[in-house]
Amino acid sequence: MPRSPFSHRSRRNAGDSVVGLEIEPSHIAAAEVSVNGTLTVKRAAVQMLTPRLVRDGEATDVEALAAEISKLFDESGLDRRVRLGLAHQRIVVRTIDVPVIEDQRALDEVVAAQAQDHIPMPMDEAVLDHSVLGEVNTPDGPRLRVVVVAVRRETVENLVAVTRAAGLEVVGIDLSAFAMLRALDIQADESAVLVVNVGGLINLAVASGRSCLFTRSTNGGLEDLATTLAERCGLTIEHARQWISHVGLVDPIEGIEGDPQIVRATREILTEGVSHVADGIRNSLNFYRMQEHAERVDRAILTGPVLDVPGFRDELERVLRMPVAEASVSAADGVDPARLSVAAGLAIAERA
Repeated sequence: MPRSPFSHRSRRNAGDSVVGLEIEPSHIAAAEVSVNGTLTVKRAAVQMLTPRLVRDGEATDVEALAAEISKLFDESGLDRRVRLGLAHQRIVVRTIDVPVIEDQRALDEVVAAQAQDHIPMPMDEAVLDHSVLGEVNTPDGPRLRVVVVAVRRETVENLVAVTRAAGLEVVGIDLSAFAMLRALDIQADESAVLVVNVGGLINLAVASGRSCLFTRSTNGGLEDLATTLAERCGLTIEHARQWISHVGLVDPIEGIEGDPQIVRATREILTEGVSHVADGIRNSLNFYRMQEHAERVDRAILTGPVLDVPGFRDELERVLRMPVAEASVSAADGVDPARLSVAAGLAIAERA
């Protein structure tokens, strides 16, 4: 398994537990896991957030968000050593081929030099890392295929500032998409698979086995749907979230209990939401397919809080015209596994 981008070594012993922490627009989730063949969430905590406290992957109010995180850890008793997840619209992931180099330091230098031609941001403003996918044969001879990841330094610094203000020790930072793939343990197939996490935002990854070939985060997740419903029907955000899970996309609206006007509005917003998610997936796949080393993608896996919305997967499969399966982690009783796919993967640096 490739090393985790942005991660840094802790001074603690390797055997010490680390809690995975995901911060996204709708909620914060923390998880402690065990891995014995399969990954199981031993302890976890989830805290829903007020709207717009997290926007475009960054905290709009560092103190307020830090207070919510500190409260979650105080009440759950989870260890305060954490590995953070990073999901942002400005994260750039590219796949490049470089000469076969065994010396790690020399390889780092070559990747950094070539990345300047592929990463659309100034290198002095970026945090850059890479993972080696393996050796490939090219017209120019054997090459190492490398996934290069870059994000603006200010984005990382914003996230670290929040967690430190909450009294947490940051052990490492990793892409949420990479963590998601570790948690779900995607198996290799003849073609790549699209993994989509729909929660407060839409976080997708194209994966070949456990290797992430491409990732992108966009707005328009469940939190945007809940906000639209709350504004349209004069609801609190908490009630709007409940209505979305209650109405879903399965039962005829005539038979759903509750205010008929709210039921109809919820169904309309959910239907529009599926179309929006599907459009975002198509756009991301089209962008990925234009890349030089793109692999064939003909199936998808859906995860995240959207799994709690009845019928969303079926409708997304119909609109995408692509097989869509569901996946989540195994969690202890009383914990909603739908919100733990990223946090659980963050709790482990790699998977055997």
